[in-house]
Amino acid sequence: MVSTTFTNLTDEKQTKIRQALLKEFSEEPLATAQVAPIVKTAGIARGAFYKYFDDLTDAYKYLYGVAMRDIHSEINNETGGAFEPQFYLDQVDAFVEGARDSQYFGLIKMHLMKNESLISQGSVDPKTVTAPEWATMILSHEAIKQIIVNPDTQREVMSKLSDALNLLAGKGNA
Repeated sequence: MVSTTFTNLTDEKQTKIRQALLKEFSEEPLATAQVAPIVKTAGIARGAFYKYFDDLTDAYKYLYGVAMRDIHSEINNETGGAFEPQFYLDQVDAFVEGARDSQYFGLIKMHLMKNESLISQGSVDPKTVTAPEWATMILSHEAIKQIIVNPDTQREVMSKLSDALNLLAGKGNA
């Protein structure tokens, strides 16, 4: 977890460190990323890095969390209570567009291609959501991954996702 020492830095210093992290983690998978380029780019001592973060994985999780909060902050998350396929299709479109237009696109693409399996992310307990909601989360994540990794498949992926979500809503045929 990012330290209070880091959060007490000036915004300018935090931004410089985040940019250095972003550069390294967008260009290198977590398995081969190194502290040396980060500290050089950020202009900080190696020891300072370890005062801010436990290790590279901690720094990665911090940055990825920042990226997700930034992109999700622009997305409407209010479902209105009913299972509406179009709402989820709009969510996927908004996330893909937000990721594509953000400084974090390289990080997100690297995450989906190389790092996702290395980072344990709190998954949703299937007991806390309905079957259609759970299936929608899984399908939406996979659709996002396919579109970001292979942008020319977006139309086909969104069409298949639409068909699948409509089936889950009882509104269509396969």
